[in-house]
Formats: sequence, structure tokens, C-alpha cells
Amino acid sequence: MEKRWFVYIISNKKNWTLYIWVTSDLLKRIWEHKNKITDWFSSAYYLDRLVYYEAFGSIIMAIKREKQLKNWHREWKINKINEWNPDWEDLYPKLFG
Repeated sequence: MEKRWFVYIISNKKNWTLYIWVTSDLLKRIWEHKNKITDWFSSAYYLDRLVYYEAFGSIIMAIKREKQLKNWHREWKINKINEWNPDWEDLYPKLFG
């Protein structure tokens, strides 16, 4: 099975702060955010709600997309999330099946 890489956006309950990152294990990484065992930034802002993600077949493409999204204006990021997840629900439970 080919390894997949994920670019994801997490937010807090009020959707004030957006955090974009890359991982090869989306389930584990979001679990870490939810349990506050990640970096200080996501813990300090209570960023634990997966609101958007994309899958890639290569780390190079995933990093390219991550950089692209990080350079977008906040409004563009919000529009992207609204297209894919209009209710801003936490997508983490859906990853299980």
C-alpha cells in the first residue's frame, strides 16, 4: 500500500484560529492535538477540531500544498473549509469509518 500524506487544518471551538500542517498519520496527529501532546501553539489555542484535510501520494506534493494554503489570506482558507465542511464539524470521528 502506498504511503499517504495529509495536509490538514484544525481550529478551536470558536473557529478563530486556523492551524495548517502535514502528517503521514492523520488519526494519530489529530489524537495528539485533542490530548494536548503537540506543540505549544495548538495546545495554547485549544486547536483540536479537524475541519479540513487533503490526501497526497507524496510528501513533496503535500508540503507544496501546505505552503500554498499557509500563504492564502484567511478569507480564502475559510471559503475552502466552507466548501468542504460548511458546518465546521469536527471530522475526526468520521476518519474511523
